[in-house]
Amino acid sequence: MSKLSHAQWSSKMAFILAATGSAVGLGNIWRFSYMVGDSGGAAFVLVYLICVAVIGLPILVAEWLIGRRGQKNPINAMAELARERGQPGAWMLVGFSGVLAAFLILSFYSVIGGWSLSYTLSSVTGAFSGQDADGIGAIFGGLLSNPGLLLLWHTAFMALVVWIVARGVTKGLESAVRTLMPALFILLLLLVGYGMTTGHFGEALAFMFSPDWSALDGGVVLAAMGQAFFTLSLGMGIMMAYGSYLGEDVNLIGTARTVIILDTVVALIAGMAIFPIVFANGLSPGEGPGLIFVTLPLAFGNMGGGMIIGLMFFLLLTFAALTSAISLLEPVVELMEERTPLSRVAATLVSAVAVWALGIAALLSFNVWDVPVLFGLNVFDLLDTFTSKILLPLTGLGAVVFVAWCLDRTSVEKELGIGGTAATLWHASARFIAPVGVVIVFITGLI
Repeated sequence: MSKLSHAQWSSKMAFILAATGSAVGLGNIWRFSYMVGDSGGAAFVLVYLICVAVIGLPILVAEWLIGRRGQKNPINAMAELARERGQPGAWMLVGFSGVLAAFLILSFYSVIGGWSLSYTLSSVTGAFSGQDADGIGAIFGGLLSNPGLLLLWHTAFMALVVWIVARGVTKGLESAVRTLMPALFILLLLLVGYGMTTGHFGEALAFMFSPDWSALDGGVVLAAMGQAFFTLSLGMGIMMAYGSYLGEDVNLIGTARTVIILDTVVALIAGMAIFPIVFANGLSPGEGPGLIFVTLPLAFGNMGGGMIIGLMFFLLLTFAALTSAISLLEPVVELMEERTPLSRVAATLVSAVAVWALGIAALLSFNVWDVPVLFGLNVFDLLDTFTSKILLPLTGLGAVVFVAWCLDRTSVEKELGIGGTAATLWHASARFIAPVGVVIVFITGLI
């Protein structure tokens, strides 16, 4: 096969929006909010911010650097860079595990994205209005127990993802994030504005930003480390794939800081939008994963203007899910496009159908196939556990170790535009702090 003319982002801003869109997903709106609630509020937030800086940033930069140098899909990029440095070909497994992680995650992520689409429609039809806790629980339980309905929404969500990704880097990914990301920010700000009218906005701010140090224990620290790692889409092959479309004129560290700040701001604003509603309705912020699909709909159904607020919220959740989902499909499509004769459209369709098929097994885990298949876990839980606790940490660890220890130090410093104290800090973080942090998350996740 002849060497491909690799696609490029049209601008640095387009890349920042795409990378931020990938990072901003259900993890920010859903997972971050309930983890803050579960982990005591501000103490968790503070540790999370520190972990994002010392663990997340060097791994993010490492993945972009691998992608930009390789100018190929994650597997080929790792293989080529390892060969250039005289390193074992086994390093390509880092790229493989990343692409595999993206494929597996999207299969069950699209099921959750389908829930969000379903709840958007439910908000429009007023299904939450006047419902008590049992009624809201019955709506969610009814959705999960109906395989046909889950399949419908899973299929609809994947169809949206295919439509965007098949159009390519500029017309597809860029065009989508240029629309979805501003819309997401606007919806978030509107919800925060509503939160300010509830009379409980100050309580929400105190909960998120006034630390209760007695709540800070080993479990909170580990939870914050894990969230910091996963929120930036690290270890999924995404950032390597996105880096492969990146020109040499982009400063990786500066851009990484921008993406991390935007990602963190969205997570914090999401909390400022969600917790005033929770407190205003006398609900608990520590409701866990049910916070979004059970607790908040209960609030929306019993507040003035709840139909409109609920619609805005679930539109926001759907937009966030879409920006992450298109990034999860991209590494798989890039691999298919570069290693087979398939066109962009055909590679997208083949990849998406495979993801969709595995997603069917995941959605059946909530009803007709709710049985353990391995290690006492059903398919959905097995996919979640295998990716989050094994593939993501190992891929992220492999990427940062490869860049920090296998690539030429001088060339890395030159490419990153650093020297002196900045270079010392970078190498200390990339060689020691970030790997140790990931190892700790990995080991504790398996215990």
